[in-house]
Amino acid sequence: MGALWHYDRGAHRSSGRAVAEVNIHQAKRHKIMKRSALLIIALWAFGCGTGGQGGETSKEILMDPTGEALNEQAPDEFSVRLETSAGPVVIQVTRDWAPIGAERFYNLVRNGFYDEQRFFRVVPNFVVQWGLSGNPALNQVWHRAHILDDPVVQSNTRGRITYAKTNQPNTRTTQLFINLGDNANLDGMGFAPFGEVVEGIEVVDAINAEYGQQPSQGQIAMNGNSYLEENFPNLDYIIKAEIIE
Repeated sequence: MGALWHYDRGAHRSSGRAVAEVNIHQAKRHKIMKRSALLIIALWAFGCGTGGQGGETSKEILMDPTGEALNEQAPDEFSVRLETSAGPVVIQVTRDWAPIGAERFYNLVRNGFYDEQRFFRVVPNFVVQWGLSGNPALNQVWHRAHILDDPVVQSNTRGRITYAKTNQPNTRTTQLFINLGDNANLDGMGFAPFGEVVEGIEVVDAINAEYGQQPSQGQIAMNGNSYLEENFPNLDYIIKAEIIE
């Protein structure tokens, strides 16, 4: 099936072996409904509202991965709701499973990083992947914002969420995948789950898979959602990600 490696410009490896992502067949959604949802939340996507200290917008905060607002300690447990074009999904995060990964996820969600992101690779019965921003400027600053690896203390079973990485140590950045099957073979490769889907696994299973693994991670990194909207208009996407408890 291939390993779960994410795109890294310095690695000169395409994501043919990139973090596995899942393509699951689902009924095509009415495009007008998708466009309406997009318009409703378009201004939220990159933080047109204020957030953080000193009145900074979320977009401004996200442009500095080293900033205080993006490096706060996560609670021991918290839940994240993904409002997606396929329906709602709730992820329960347990910090002890993978503290470094949990904190990166917590801070990115808090500051709107995952809003308006497409599920750009899917592999049925394996994984669904996302985590490249629709804003190329954000991809530019985050593609080298690596975090240290966490020890693998939980298995990559169905419904668990894990960071993508290259085949080198300490290369996790922002890309994620949800396991669509039991993928214990990934445990020994350093993929450390930090949470699991507790509501909406059927929504994850229904994410549009018509494009398979066609979208290029390099093109997404450079051109953002404009590339995906032009070439893969029916991709499902995250409308908004938010911490709910």
